[in-house]
Amino acid sequence: IARYLHGWKLRIEQVGTLNFPNEARRRSLSGNPVLEVAIAADGQLDQVIVRRSSGHPELDQAAVGIVRLAEPFTPLPDTGDQTDILHITRTWQFKPGGTLGTQ
Repeated sequence: IARYLHGWKLRIEQVGTLNFPNEARRRSLSGNPVLEVAIAADGQLDQVIVRRSSGHPELDQAAVGIVRLAEPFTPLPDTGDQTDILHITRTWQFKPGGTLGTQ
């Protein structure tokens, strides 16, 4: 699962940086929303929820949109434990200058 999470993080950061919201870039907005992403075993997005707002609704919605743009994800690895849905909770870091990171 650790390798899967690392690959997922890299994909989200790449898609997020390429699709950083123009308005946020223009206004030099930054913020750190916390999102919970649920991925089904086949790699399809099951659910995405903003667990903590960044304080900027446009950044919160951009984070949700970035997840949707990045799907479908690769199927979950077979770990033998019959995982149906993987829940990933991350802090999104919209940084001044137009880059996205996750923690």
